Amino acid sequence: MKSKLNIWLLLLTFSVNIFIVPMKVYADEKANSDGSIKIEAKSALLMEPNSGKIIYEYNSHKKFAPASVTKIMVMLLTMESIDSGNIKMSDKVTVSENAKKMGGSSMLLDTGEIRTVEELIKGVGIASGNDAAVAIAEYIAGSEEAFVDMMNKRATELGMKDTTFKNCTGLSAEGHLTTAYDISIMSRELLKHPAILKYTGTYMETISEGRKTPIGLVNHNKLVRFFKGCDGLKTGFTSEAKYCISATAKRNNVRMLAVIMGAPTYKIRNKEASMLMNYGFSKFEYKKLVEKDNDIEKVIFNKKGDKFFIAKASSDLAIAVERGKDNKVTYKCHIDKDKKFYKKGEMVGYCEVYLNGTHIGNIDLYSDRDLKIGGFIQNILINLNSLFDFSI
Repeated sequence: MKSKLNIWLLLLTFSVNIFIVPMKVYADEKANSDGSIKIEAKSALLMEPNSGKIIYEYNSHKKFAPASVTKIMVMLLTMESIDSGNIKMSDKVTVSENAKKMGGSSMLLDTGEIRTVEELIKGVGIASGNDAAVAIAEYIAGSEEAFVDMMNKRATELGMKDTTFKNCTGLSAEGHLTTAYDISIMSRELLKHPAILKYTGTYMETISEGRKTPIGLVNHNKLVRFFKGCDGLKTGFTSEAKYCISATAKRNNVRMLAVIMGAPTYKIRNKEASMLMNYGFSKFEYKKLVEKDNDIEKVIFNKKGDKFFIAKASSDLAIAVERGKDNKVTYKCHIDKDKKFYKKGEMVGYCEVYLNGTHIGNIDLYSDRDLKIGGFIQNILINLNSLFDFSI
């Protein structure tokens, strides 16, 4: 009887090892840079985009299909073309048959329909319109193929080493791949054009001018409506890519950027993007490193030290910093010392501001007083005075 009991215990232990141990290993693999975060998606990344600091990442350099998250590069090239003066928001674009026949998500454009660049950006940023993306691509580059070349060139310039674009829509194509890390790079670059958030942060929009039937646009990014502070950037889905998103939100002047690739459902995608951004907001706070009118440096013009002005900050400088971290702020000032006269309130140079050794920005400096610097003879007398303590 005892030997039979031992056999049953042995079999039970064997069964437990078969069915439980692999599950434990899988769970451990899911934990990455923070053990409290578990991700069901294929890859993920959380970034503080002002500094570019990566707060969390999981499989962030592994290549996957990005679906319509591809259109972040479309929006980036469009905004850069506008900023460079090559195109304008008000430019009128004629929709081609090629643009109209794009499958997948659409803003329901007709062949020959004329829409402005701004309306097409709305179509891309809100409704993820493949037709709108192709119409913009053809307008900027002459053809979608030429525009895709621009996309790949820009990706290389940005250091997106694991990205290859095959189209401007994100529709499944062999070799059309990127990573969560690379998506964060182009998303961060797009955030340098804050005007885009006016469109990606809109939940619903109607375009009716010149149409019998108005175009109703509804944002595929439901976080814009349901997650506090969310104002972009782009969702994506194909049967190959599953559910993807590059999501950004701003709270109390702190911005977070979360990338999710390959989530099994849109609910999991939205939940995990929300979880990551909430995690980021709990870790960072907005802090003034320099306040306007702060004394930055005493600028002395003689050895005695009685001929000087105080260089003061002309503006605030504030960024998101990690909570509870001992943040050391240092300055490197560049002052124009070649003038004969300094007027109170006059700009006298600038200051590089460093946080923990990393350059985070510059501020202009002004003089706190009027100060006359003597000529050649006066300077000789000042130097003699410092040597022999003469009174002048």
